[in-house]
Amino acid sequence: MDLSYTPEEEDFRARLREWLARVLPGLPPGPSPDDWPGRRAYDLGWQRRLHDAGYADVHWDASPTTRLIFLEETEKAGAPYVGANFVGLLHAGPTIAAEGTDEQRARWLPPILRGEEVWCQGFSEPEAGSDLASLRTRAWRDGDHYVVTGSKIWTSHAEVADWCELLVRTDPMAPKHRGITWLAMPMDAPGITVRPLRTLAGSAEFAEVFLDEVRVPLAHRVGDENDGWRVTMVTLSFERGTAFAGEVVACRRVLGELAARARESGRWDDPALRRRLGRLNAEFRALWRLTQWNVSAAEASGGVPGAGGSVFKLRYSHARQELYDAAADVLGPDRLDLDRPWTLDRLSSLSYTIAAGTSQIQHGIVAERILGLPKGR
Repeated sequence: MDLSYTPEEEDFRARLREWLARVLPGLPPGPSPDDWPGRRAYDLGWQRRLHDAGYADVHWDASPTTRLIFLEETEKAGAPYVGANFVGLLHAGPTIAAEGTDEQRARWLPPILRGEEVWCQGFSEPEAGSDLASLRTRAWRDGDHYVVTGSKIWTSHAEVADWCELLVRTDPMAPKHRGITWLAMPMDAPGITVRPLRTLAGSAEFAEVFLDEVRVPLAHRVGDENDGWRVTMVTLSFERGTAFAGEVVACRRVLGELAARARESGRWDDPALRRRLGRLNAEFRALWRLTQWNVSAAEASGGVPGAGGSVFKLRYSHARQELYDAAADVLGPDRLDLDRPWTLDRLSSLSYTIAAGTSQIQHGIVAERILGLPKGR
């Protein structure tokens, strides 16, 4: 498979680099991590800049390779992360672009691209654990609405979101993978209660969401009723495909900073540490090439990432944890100082083998869909 870039793609890279070099020095500093209304305003403001410059639609209205170049260059330049726009730009937006009707695409995609609306993800539930298809949040028809009752947990950015990509069970008698529906729920609807959750790292980007007979119009269903599991697999393929590409670039940058810090502190004299950092360098280089391969495969199959995203997600989750374990070795006694670089990153890295599908789930996908092994009983 050819992993090289075309002249047109390299021209896009050059133009993007020039724009970033011109715009980034004038950006104001970001708000406090705990100021979520401020972070929402800041992230939406950055998205509006991207929109006005013609870069807003790379996440779903451009080739996967162009998307990859965008993620690589913005991360290298230190541009603001998508932040509160994460679910809309990288999950819900691509899913609606791939599975929505013309009317749905016209309603929801432009506000995401223009930095006007924020989405959250209502998938996980307290009783479902890693088995997402075991969700219990119910939805039944009442005229031209669904009535939704249940609860969600680990709902990203729920406290500042305008919309929620919501999974509900619409046929409790169907096999568990066949009775699910994907809805777009307005977060200002009556009956919604949001309770923020604080993580080990001290942040509160997740929340519990309680739904008490919330009415969602039938027109907000993406895909057919009871076909939500297939639509969800489209969402998760984006989440496990290119959504982490920028983070690989960030990890490679951190690795270089760790090596520099080790040289300054004398830790570089430890051959075991040098071997560890060298192996991680090879690991992240390989992950970047795997990302390029997945993107090329997606381009050949119509733009939707495939099961190869699970291979990437599985290995990346563990590599990120290993990277910040190495950072703790470099920091030495300062590893417990929360004001030091990388300490909070180490705490947050613990979640990566759970977020976006646990490593156990990824092992199952790789075994069944790539290796062709029989399903477990």
